Formats: sequence, structure tokens, C-alpha cells
Amino acid sequence: MTTATVTSKGQITIPVSVRNDLKVGAGDRVEFIQIAPGRYEFVPVTASFYELKGMFGKPAKTVSVEDMNKAIAQRGASTR
Repeated sequence: MTTATVTSKGQITIPVSVRNDLKVGAGDRVEFIQIAPGRYEFVPVTASFYELKGMFGKPAKTVSVEDMNKAIAQRGASTR
């Protein structure tokens, strides 16, 4: 089992073996995901925003930002 110590500032140093296994380095982002009360999963955020491009293929119809804002405003007004 690999352990780390929390500093007085709430910081930890991730052990080298864990960093290597997760492929994270200086400046990389990580998430703490609660999987049960008192239990968290430590997950690297490695996917780039740009990797999502094309995930769902080309849209059948293009929509402008103005049209999206109108649709949101209409839907919001209809729920009141």
C-alpha cells in the first residue's frame, strides 16, 4: 500500500509510483470522485476538450447561438 501525508496547508505529494501509474505530472488536473460516504476515487483528468470534437458526428441541422438562447428563454418562460 502506498501512503502520503497531508501537510498543514492540506497538500499531499503523490508518490512517484502512483504518478507514473496514473500518467500524471506537474500541472495536470485530477478529480476526487465520491464513490461512497468517506470513500473517494482519485482520477486524472487527462482528456483534452479538443478530443471530444466529432464524438457524435455532424449535426443534422446547425443552430446559431442566438437561436439556442431564444429556445432557452422560451422554455424558461413556459415553466413559470
